[in-house]
Amino acid sequence: MDTTIAEHGASVRLLALGDAAWTVEFGTTIAPAVHARVLGFAGALEQARRAAGRDGSDDDGIGAVIDVVPTFRSLTVYYRPLCCDGERLGAALMHLAESSGTASQEGRRWRIPVCFDDDLAPDLADLAVAKGLSRETVVALMCEATFEVYMIGFMPGFAYMGGLPAILEMPRLSSPRKAVPARSLAVAGSMCAVYPWESPGGWRLLGRTPVPMFSANDAESPSLLASGDRVCWRAIERQAYLEMEAAAAAGTLDKGRLLFLPEES
Repeated sequence: MDTTIAEHGASVRLLALGDAAWTVEFGTTIAPAVHARVLGFAGALEQARRAAGRDGSDDDGIGAVIDVVPTFRSLTVYYRPLCCDGERLGAALMHLAESSGTASQEGRRWRIPVCFDDDLAPDLADLAVAKGLSRETVVALMCEATFEVYMIGFMPGFAYMGGLPAILEMPRLSSPRKAVPARSLAVAGSMCAVYPWESPGGWRLLGRTPVPMFSANDAESPSLLASGDRVCWRAIERQAYLEMEAAAAAGTLDKGRLLFLPEES
């Protein structure tokens, strides 16, 4: 089933993903306006789920939804197929997509420390040269920008973030690294991310944060970042990096102190 509805100039599509999931698409590009539609729909769906019967016995099947996965431009809804009429649920999702609008509230706002020392930022100097900028200017541009988390993917805790200044956009490395150090701050194309742990990767490494991006010990929120969050980077010296890294390893790092209010500087 592929159902399309034009809403506010954008095409909203409902796509079947097997027999136990629907994907609702809000566009074909990676853009803040499209992602705001995804977040608006996610919020409306969450409210509908809270109001629905937990056993999925409600008429439209919203109560049978068991998980939602937002991306740059879509949201996939997983449900229990034996507890509802899948076609009726799909129709309900499209109706909700039509009326949900955009997100009325932003996610959390983070100020995350990053050390930009040369050995932790192996691609920083090359990017600066390629763009005709000083190393200090690249760091300043990264720290002045506000990044929006579009989605978590590739691996648990890997947050794809938009908001990279256009002047810093660079393609992936022609030859990916076999091992990218955990917590490396990286850019590729127009995107920014932090590798949650050591893994292969072809993004350009500009620094490293002492803050873990994923913790299996946190059952409620294992990923530090979530779709809709805003992130600003804060440059720190090596000693502060080492102290915070040690605190994170000991489990004493207060991640709550990384949150800030919009009016804070």
